[in-house]
Amino acid sequence: MAMTDEELFLASMGDVVPLAQDNQAQLKRQQNEPTLAQLARREAAEQEQDFDPNFLSTEYVDLLDPHDLLSYKKDGVQQGVFKNLRLGKYQIDATLDLHGKPFREARKSLFDFITDCHQRSIRVLLIRHGIGLKSKPFPAILKSYCNKWLQEMPQTLAFHSALSCHGGNGSTYVLLKKSEEKKVENRERHAKR
Repeated sequence: MAMTDEELFLASMGDVVPLAQDNQAQLKRQQNEPTLAQLARREAAEQEQDFDPNFLSTEYVDLLDPHDLLSYKKDGVQQGVFKNLRLGKYQIDATLDLHGKPFREARKSLFDFITDCHQRSIRVLLIRHGIGLKSKPFPAILKSYCNKWLQEMPQTLAFHSALSCHGGNGSTYVLLKKSEEKKVENRERHAKR
């Protein structure tokens, strides 16, 4: 005679003993523990928080001669403004010295310095990178990367090698864009006229 589904179920469950209260609490605790997938997602999210916003290139750059002049001007920068920068006629508001810094530290320092100066509405900078005669394994490596990095920074309007009184070919004048705050301030000032 065939057993019904209910009878089969009861027969198979005959030796089952209910969990004690302690075991139920432990089971619930285990169910609330994160799975391996959840732990992996958490770790990935934590790594995203450590994301480095520094986008400056670390790839190969064409090396410059240690005595080369650095010169760059974005479209739209007036020739007179660029000439005044080149001739050192603007007051230098901030200086960054990269002499002797390792590559990664120099890259981070330059990125942080330009970003900070732009946010604080500092417009004219002097970057001291050195000419790199003694840099190993290649001469002018930091100077060459500064040339590339300054062009990669969207805040940079123009730059030019400094006059000898400010470090000559081992230093560079940099002109930054106006911060949004200064742009608004200028619009308000000119609107009152």
